[in-house]
Amino acid sequence: MKHKTVWMMAATLALAAAASAQIIDTSETRVQTTLDPKMKRIGTIKPRSVGEISGQNWSLGCETLDRDFADYQQYKEYLVPLGIKTIRLQGGWAKTEKVKGRYDFAWLDTIIDDARGRGLNILLETDYGNPIYEGGGGADLAGGFPTSETALAAWDRWVEAMAQRYKGKVRDWAMWNEPDINKKHKPEDIAAFNIRTAEIIKRVIPDARIAGLSLASSSPKLLESCLKTLAEKGKVDMFHWFIYHGYDYNPDRTYQNVEELKATLAKYSTKAKMRQGENGCPSETATKFALSNHPWTEFSQAKWNLRRMLGDLGHDVESAVFTICDFNHTGREINRKGLLHATADKKVDRIKLAYYAVQNCVAVFDNTLERVKQPAVAVMYDRSTASFAYRNRKTGQVLVVFWDNAAIPDDAFVTRPAQVVVKGLAIKEPVWVDLVSGRIYEIPTDRVVKAGAFTIFKDIPLYDAPALIAEKTLLPYDTK
Repeated sequence: MKHKTVWMMAATLALAAAASAQIIDTSETRVQTTLDPKMKRIGTIKPRSVGEISGQNWSLGCETLDRDFADYQQYKEYLVPLGIKTIRLQGGWAKTEKVKGRYDFAWLDTIIDDARGRGLNILLETDYGNPIYEGGGGADLAGGFPTSETALAAWDRWVEAMAQRYKGKVRDWAMWNEPDINKKHKPEDIAAFNIRTAEIIKRVIPDARIAGLSLASSSPKLLESCLKTLAEKGKVDMFHWFIYHGYDYNPDRTYQNVEELKATLAKYSTKAKMRQGENGCPSETATKFALSNHPWTEFSQAKWNLRRMLGDLGHDVESAVFTICDFNHTGREINRKGLLHATADKKVDRIKLAYYAVQNCVAVFDNTLERVKQPAVAVMYDRSTASFAYRNRKTGQVLVVFWDNAAIPDDAFVTRPAQVVVKGLAIKEPVWVDLVSGRIYEIPTDRVVKAGAFTIFKDIPLYDAPALIAEKTLLPYDTK
């Protein structure tokens, strides 16, 4: 009887925990907006989980676990259905070595082993400092590097211990997060600390792929200053990628800098690539952190994330979605950039619209597509737009993506007509797709005009979130 009572209590607790979270909605009505493109709806994008996707351009933020601002156990079940295969974690020196010379990796073992068991790839970041050592650096964002000889030696030991422990489990590594927001760090300091850390990892894991710099800024000048120091020491090609962040209220305003970053890197390396390592948007007004003091909502957050993901893809840089879950940054405020809404005590209590929007994007854009680099799509519209064309590598099937990029994403779902011209690419059964909701609509035949190598799609709905014209059979979808 006693055992039965214990079992019933455990079952009750488990049900209560499940009830506090939200079940992922896979129905055709999972996203509700006021969008009405005035076309016949024929289906909805079908989400694809991690195991259904061979490769992609995306990574997903699962940060701040090293400082206990979020709880991996609360959101782990939402990772695989989202479809993003790589997650970014932070190593957490101060959490691992609370007593000098004694490492407790149990907290990180649990996360890495669980994530790998779900088929996820890990990008593991080496940060922050450890105040148990004099001159050990700060244990949070903007904390300084270790400076004393004792602390630097301790840092080296921790990095080596972590590399030894996760050899065979973690191939991809990243350097100390956003060192440039600490104004004591000069480019030469950042480069030297990157070399110090990367050399330890490479000694233990020779085939490690390391993302260097992890700069908060997207300044080409800062990048060049760091690269110059690395080049003087012959260490540029130790790094597989170089990371920038570079938040902007209008995500499309960053791409002049991105192209300059790529051109700057090309002067120093023919191998390394630029990588956008952290970008996300709040779902409500914030007073701290990036993109604060703006009236964000779940609608504008979803649009912003899609524009960032597809803008990055269109500019050939790997791209991070920041972040899976809201986190309570102790001493500051809850950072609401999560795709999942969390309470102050780190409980996931709601799935945001952005989760489903990102899920839609991931379901369509994987490495079976290649970008058509020659001019292949033009949009005639009275405001600035972004547009890119893609083709399936095997079948040749085509889609084009486009959006109004003139301003910060807003809450409206009012479309305006645009003329979309596609050159040299055939779309036999074209459909229009809204990526926010995932809804698919039939394009009337009288809106499609063919003229030689050109196909003109007339009066196509366009607004400030990405939409597609695509070959219907190219898409994963459920019928309405």
